[in-house]
Amino acid sequence: MRALVSTVNFSVALRHHAMSIRAAIFDVDGVLTDGTLYISEAGETLKAFHALDGHGLKLLAQGGITPIVITGRDSPAVRRRLKDLGVTNAVFGAHDKLAAAEPIRTALGLRWDQIAVMGDDWPDLPLLVRAGLAVAPANAHAEVKAIAHHVSALRGGEGAARECCDLLLWATGKYEGLLHGHLETLDTTSDGART
Repeated sequence: MRALVSTVNFSVALRHHAMSIRAAIFDVDGVLTDGTLYISEAGETLKAFHALDGHGLKLLAQGGITPIVITGRDSPAVRRRLKDLGVTNAVFGAHDKLAAAEPIRTALGLRWDQIAVMGDDWPDLPLLVRAGLAVAPANAHAEVKAIAHHVSALRGGEGAARECCDLLLWATGKYEGLLHGHLETLDTTSDGART
């Protein structure tokens, strides 16, 4: 078997901001999706999610960083995606994202400097300015990019959230272990033991 060596690397300054992060808040439209809204004749909203982003959220949880989603819209597609990923801390249809985040932050017993936020537009600004690490996708609004500690090279819905997850796992020292854990079987038996 060939040796697997991590290729993920970020700046020392980012490590400083990210090393104490214990939870990460993600927006949906423009972050976990490309921001395009497909609305059917029946009024159903369809969204496209990137598999890399989804796996990143699962890896965060495995690495001890709580993934949180706070979105201004509510849709069955988003609820289904988050359920499939095992994300239990989520607020849908939040017009005031700071008010939506506070009860979760309090319940988790975290300070704002222990929380990362990835957002792309003005409704995310109240969270981003408080976050220990503020991250924006490449297609974020200019005001969001201006205050972000890190602007992804990738666009929302195209792997930007995964880059954020990788950054957090790298900075907290969990990335290598999770990477090498994928060289073993991920299948489990009915009692939860790995096969």
